[in-house]
Amino acid sequence: METIIVYLDNMFAGLPKTPELERLHQELLSGMEEKYLELKMEGKSENEAIGIVISEFGNIEELTAELGIHPIGAEQDLPALTEEEAYTYMADRRSAGFWTGLGVFLCVCGVALLIFLDTLFENMALNATNGSMELGSLLGLVGMFVLIAVAVGMFIYSGMKLERFKSLDQGIKIPYALKTTLERSRVLYEPTYRFSLITGVCLCVLSPVFIIATTYINDDYSPYGVVVLLLSIAIAVFLFVYYGNIQGAYTKLLEEPRHAIVRQEKKEVDRIVGAVAAIVWPLATVVFLFSGFVYQRWDINWAIFPITGILFGMFSNFYHILKRQEVS
Repeated sequence: METIIVYLDNMFAGLPKTPELERLHQELLSGMEEKYLELKMEGKSENEAIGIVISEFGNIEELTAELGIHPIGAEQDLPALTEEEAYTYMADRRSAGFWTGLGVFLCVCGVALLIFLDTLFENMALNATNGSMELGSLLGLVGMFVLIAVAVGMFIYSGMKLERFKSLDQGIKIPYALKTTLERSRVLYEPTYRFSLITGVCLCVLSPVFIIATTYINDDYSPYGVVVLLLSIAIAVFLFVYYGNIQGAYTKLLEEPRHAIVRQEKKEVDRIVGAVAAIVWPLATVVFLFSGFVYQRWDINWAIFPITGILFGMFSNFYHILKRQEVS
């Protein structure tokens, strides 16, 4: 029921706060709640009941037009987005999220492959079998760079797919019927999005367990634990990127038009944070690999990533707060 309340609140968010509209809001909410409870008593699931209630939701645009009420700050000069363009954008964002997420997955797998082959051939050499430490490092480096090269191609491809939608950053307006359909789709998609986030976070939190387990068995096996840790993180990042892109597409299409200065400030903040991330995370990866291959500290050097994540999160939040205070 909370989802229906949020949905209805969003529909009224752009309208003036008048007693007449408040009464209309309460009447619609009461009717939707009654319908929701009726469907639940009939044995409908949570998602089914919500979907039916929202699909039967009346056209608020027609009701407000009859009352002579128009959204606050409606921008009539914004380009209109057709239904075909909206669904094309959604499909391209989904595709771009898949290829970007897969590219990041391959990059992390490349590092994992390097560690795995280097450790495998080193153990073979120490056990006096036909192994060569140099061969393991060479094969690992070749495999890593091949995977990174493929990943870069995926990044370029996904970026080119979204290039034609840059105009959306300037603001758009979409028909009310299409907006209602997209809002309903987003409500139904939210459980999937939340599940993907929870799964990804759990994988990240549990990933160090593999290092602890392999170190407990044998210190020589700790690099294999690092490999499994990296693979777990790679899967988590793919979930974040892929499902986050889908959620981002809904957010972009359904967001209310913003003032140009606020939009410009947000883009500037995102550029600064992105520039810092482009330096911090590769540097953390270099420290991770250096401490692992040179000092063989695979048992503890994985901590560089959560530490970097916490510090970077602190910086990002502080910078966003600082910029918001400057704008206000």
